[in-house]
Amino acid sequence: MLLARLLSLLGHPQASARTFFYLDLAYEYARRGACLAIAARREKSLLEVAERALDLGAPDVLVVPADVSNVDDCRRIVDRTMSHFGRLDHLVNNAGVTAVALFEEIEDITNFRSIMDINFWGSIYMTKFAIPYLRRSEGRIIVLSSAASWIPAPRMSLYAASKAAMTLFFEALRIEFGRDIKITLVTPGYVESEMTQGKFIDKTGKVDVDPQMRDVQVSIIPVVKVEECAKAIVNGACRGERYVTVPAWFKVTYLWKVFFPEVVEWILRLLWLSSSGSSPEDALSKKILDYTGLQKVLYPENIRELESKIK
Repeated sequence: MLLARLLSLLGHPQASARTFFYLDLAYEYARRGACLAIAARREKSLLEVAERALDLGAPDVLVVPADVSNVDDCRRIVDRTMSHFGRLDHLVNNAGVTAVALFEEIEDITNFRSIMDINFWGSIYMTKFAIPYLRRSEGRIIVLSSAASWIPAPRMSLYAASKAAMTLFFEALRIEFGRDIKITLVTPGYVESEMTQGKFIDKTGKVDVDPQMRDVQVSIIPVVKVEECAKAIVNGACRGERYVTVPAWFKVTYLWKVFFPEVVEWILRLLWLSSSGSSPEDALSKKILDYTGLQKVLYPENIRELESKIK
């Protein structure tokens, strides 16, 4: 029986904790009767999540205000979880932030260190301190990477690099651990999130809400509802799957990248980059979306409602 599942989460000052992916992951685990330890920077938001998780069936929820980009906080999260529950079965590394900007246009590259600190190092710190307890329970690490780890999408180079680093690190770790600790790597496509709502770090290093740029990047690619993605992740982890890709058809993009890399690069450049000197909104990806109006079909209702409020 799974007595405790630890979710490594981050309420970062550059993003709104209420829309974080961890909400639905925590709730999906709660529905399965798992005890939870949840961590984020904003204690108030954590308490709201904990209350909801208890209502959904979690026997116990431990709240740990912390920042996973801080190594000492990560040690404290694991220590408190073990002192409270005495056991750890699942570690879910899903803290992350997104940056959308052409690399050459970034004004101060040092403003983007948080991408690696949160997306990559946060997962590394949490994993390092959890290893002894996961080995004891023959537990599992669930890693929220991204299909961006193999898709070289323009304006997402730093984000893609952080996710590619995560993927390869945990694939190597899987070999090192053998059967002692299992690893499930999750590589979602576009899922209902802050990024698909148009909220991300822009070229100045600050958080911006820009649905127009979102349309450039997402275009006519279907956006999966976060509830569906969370359910698929937890199902896959409980079945012992090595990889979970949501939506499943996104696996095809990996094959395209492997067998037709030059074609993929040509298509990405054609669709996502406008001619020199013109606005990103002149990109073909945006024009196709505007002309067809397919966002009404391909984007979840929550995203469309938020955009209406912004307008």
